[in-house]
Amino acid sequence: MKTDTLISLLASDVDPVDRCVAGRRFARALVFAVAGSFCLVTLCCGLRPDISEMLVTPLFWAKMAFPATLAGFALIASARLSCPGIALGYSAILLAAALAIVLLWGAVLLWATPSDNRVPVLLGRTWRTCALNIALVSGPSFFALVRTVQSLAPTRLRLAGAATGLLSGATGAVVYCLHCPEMSPAFWALWYVVGMGLSAALGALLGPRLLHW
Repeated sequence: MKTDTLISLLASDVDPVDRCVAGRRFARALVFAVAGSFCLVTLCCGLRPDISEMLVTPLFWAKMAFPATLAGFALIASARLSCPGIALGYSAILLAAALAIVLLWGAVLLWATPSDNRVPVLLGRTWRTCALNIALVSGPSFFALVRTVQSLAPTRLRLAGAATGLLSGATGAVVYCLHCPEMSPAFWALWYVVGMGLSAALGALLGPRLLHW
């Protein structure tokens, strides 16, 4: 068989590539992630008793905006790392910038707090359990997102695992805000970051094993 004939046969009846397949898979995974984390929070922790009041409190929305912003940038990073040959781009810089802004905000407020009150502000009432709860609430997100990333054939497995873990941790943290009574940015800048970091570290550790294809 001639080469040109073989090429023609291989190229015939080829369906076009669906450019939206990754987006749809991530959307389905995030719906499952949020629903699963919400069920865990409501069943195991319970919503804040003053949640209706919090919904009209600007500081509460700022609290949710912090992990939501990190989740958005981590989603971009995870999506890019899920596909071979696509550069990470500016998503890592955006993640670092968002994190730096919250850390700076928390540091400035802590510095402005009288020295006798700094430790109570930083520890709050739930520092012993907050970070671990965020990591646990992120479990459904971690499961759903790892399955999604693995299905898209990533090649940088440890980095993709870290980004996926951060995305699951940030998603879990958004939902955990519905329970968490802490309202100090200094507290969020420490313990929320630790909780999301635990999920990111788990993703980096398990990425080569869970994401290979």
